[in-house]
Amino acid sequence: MAAVNTVSQQDRSALIAQLNNRSNAKESSASEINDRFLKLLVAQMNNQDPLNPLDNAQVTTQMAQISTVTGINNMADSVGQLMAQFASLQSLQAAQLTGRSVLVAGDTLAAGAGPVTGGIDLPAAVDRVSIEIRDANGQVVRRLELGAQPQGLQSFAWDGRDDAGDAVAAGRYTFSAKAFAGAQEIGVDTLAAARVDGVRTDGAQMQLILSGIGPVAYSDIKQIL
Repeated sequence: MAAVNTVSQQDRSALIAQLNNRSNAKESSASEINDRFLKLLVAQMNNQDPLNPLDNAQVTTQMAQISTVTGINNMADSVGQLMAQFASLQSLQAAQLTGRSVLVAGDTLAAGAGPVTGGIDLPAAVDRVSIEIRDANGQVVRRLELGAQPQGLQSFAWDGRDDAGDAVAAGRYTFSAKAFAGAQEIGVDTLAAARVDGVRTDGAQMQLILSGIGPVAYSDIKQIL
């Protein structure tokens, strides 16, 4: 009789390990493994040694363990389904951005017809912000003073003219920003505006194709303009 108890305990341990191993879940569902565990437990109880009966605490612990692991597997399946639905929703939202402009990390400005938008990300409120816009040769063509700005994402507009008021040549320019709180300079991240030309997926990652920049992760979008 003792041999029956030993084999059953080993079988139960193997079943619990199988539930923990997700690769084996493809061969046997959680419910099938649970049924096999219960059958083994009943067989063990029917064949137990009357002089050495099963420990109730041990049986309760093993049943709680198999139930917990089964629940975890079921929860993992539910989370997987939610993630798939979220990915589909994200694809739909990303597709709706086509033709819109967004802000992403960068320092470029595309001068042409009409005002040009750029952005900054401030870690704290500041007393003033200075913007310097440079041409392809690194020469400063325009300086902008934005004054006091609150914490967070802030956008600004450049009219495409230099400090003398003349329109600059169409093309790509770069800009830098300095922020000050009193006499202390505060670090600031620059943001570039670009039009969304399309959407694609790179593996499990959703990407937006930005005009003049190329592909960026959907999660890298700081603001939709």
